[in-house]
Amino acid sequence: MKKKQFRLGGTLKRLPKKQIYLNVNHLDNGAYVLKIIHKNKLIKKTTFYKNKE
Repeated sequence: MKKKQFRLGGTLKRLPKKQIYLNVNHLDNGAYVLKIIHKNKLIKKTTFYKNKE
């Protein structure tokens, strides 16, 4: 019996060009400080922790 060949297709929405995504899955465990600056001025500073669970 011969296998039927078929194709699946779809579309994805485009990601906004003015957003930054940080994938914490690829970071090592520990504490991180994220600093967002604009024109050499600090806008936002936040601290987060990556724990292995």
